[in-house]
Amino acid sequence: MNKKLLVASLLMVGGLSLPVISQAGVALDINVGPPAPIVEAPPPPPAAVGYVWTPGYHRWDGARYVWVPGAYVAERPGWHWVPPHYDQRGPYYRFVPGHWAR
Repeated sequence: MNKKLLVASLLMVGGLSLPVISQAGVALDINVGPPAPIVEAPPPPPAAVGYVWTPGYHRWDGARYVWVPGAYVAERPGWHWVPPHYDQRGPYYRFVPGHWAR
């Protein structure tokens, strides 16, 4: 076997043994709507400027909704926070995680 073919074969086999990194999202449709949000009074921010309050939300734990308290996150100038929420799709509800948007 010539040297180039050997090196190419080793590179190919080595490349096949590398772990594959992928990101999978799972959408879960729930047939029970979330309860009304709990109104929270935000505590003082960790600093005078640079933080945004993200309100709490109900998270489905597979059997029932559980309240996740709000929290402060570092602001992103030019962006606004879209809180976590549920979109109703017919008789089902789908969770939409909180995220930054322009």
